[in-house]
Amino acid sequence: MASNPSVPSQPSQPPQLSQVTSPLTSPSVEESAPLSEGQRLAYTFFAPSRTFADLRRNASWWAPWLIIAIVGFMFIYVVDQKLGFRKVADNLIQLQPKQAERLDNMPADQRQRIMQQQASITKGISYAVPLIALLVYAVFAGILFATLKFAAGADLKYKTLFALIVYTRLPEVVMSLLAMLSLLAGVSGDGFNIQNPVASNPGYFIGPDGSPVLRALLTPFDVFTIWTLVLTAIGISSISKVKRGTAFAIVFGWFAFIVLARVGLAAATS
Repeated sequence: MASNPSVPSQPSQPPQLSQVTSPLTSPSVEESAPLSEGQRLAYTFFAPSRTFADLRRNASWWAPWLIIAIVGFMFIYVVDQKLGFRKVADNLIQLQPKQAERLDNMPADQRQRIMQQQASITKGISYAVPLIALLVYAVFAGILFATLKFAAGADLKYKTLFALIVYTRLPEVVMSLLAMLSLLAGVSGDGFNIQNPVASNPGYFIGPDGSPVLRALLTPFDVFTIWTLVLTAIGISSISKVKRGTAFAIVFGWFAFIVLARVGLAAATS
């Protein structure tokens, strides 16, 4: 019996295009690679979503805080050298009409003693601001964490959110540098307000004779404050599954609450 001829083997199929790995179709190495601390700092200003997404990998916050602290110390030192904290304290008191009136009605020696105490307290608090800021960041992060968990079902860790809050405060470095430059350039110290040192909000232009309530209302609408809030909302959507619109609503909702609280306090004390 004749044997069947052997069936020729089928030629191998060429690889499908979807199976080919090429530099043109593979994920970007730059996008998936971990960021260095320098890159995270820079991208906070120019590509914030990349920095904030990287916080899920490493929630380190020392680098931005050290920069904020160093520039803050430099600013306070310049204020101390150029104006002195006696002048700083006097300017702050002039923005509180009731307290200023009480001091004006005191005997000269008593007024002098109280002003010296106020200057020392203001100086001590000013130099301690970087440490106080950490406590403020922790409280704010805790409030946001609770809000995001219970109101939006966010999938995030507190330490990541805390690191985000520190990074979003980097615009304050720009504000401190501008304030420092204005003092070094010889700006008058008569109207200098260490709590609002740059003309980046409408409240800056309301002097001691203006309405404290209106000043409390307008001061928070500051270029650097709004910048920080926008970064916070972008960051929340980057480190969690919360939609960006929801993140903006939560962040600016708390902002509105704080503004109303400031206005109420100003109305009660002015």
